[in-house]
Amino acid sequence: MSTIIDHDAAYDSEPKTHALIAYILMTIGLFTAVPMIFGAIWAMVKRGDSAGTMYHSHYTNTIRTFWWSLLWTIIGGILTFIFIGFAILGIVWLWALYRMVNGLIKIMADKPYPI
Repeated sequence: MSTIIDHDAAYDSEPKTHALIAYILMTIGLFTAVPMIFGAIWAMVKRGDSAGTMYHSHYTNTIRTFWWSLLWTIIGGILTFIFIGFAILGIVWLWALYRMVNGLIKIMADKPYPI
């Protein structure tokens, strides 16, 4: 699926700023949980404003990361009683950290997130 990007709007600073806010909140949330929820909500609310820009893929990344992390955290939490859940929780945390750091690196370089 390809997206048509309006190159005049592609470097608009407002979508970049809002995506950075979402990334920062979600990264902090990896250590304290609550900001991750706010970062995901922020990305969901502001995503529509980024249509046609290169930053749209960053909103998709933060939203997907949040939902997949939530799902696997619930599964890992349920499975902690047989100890495999701890491994799942660790892997989910590392995966989410990777996606947040990778996204921050790409957005600071003004590159879209490869989805």
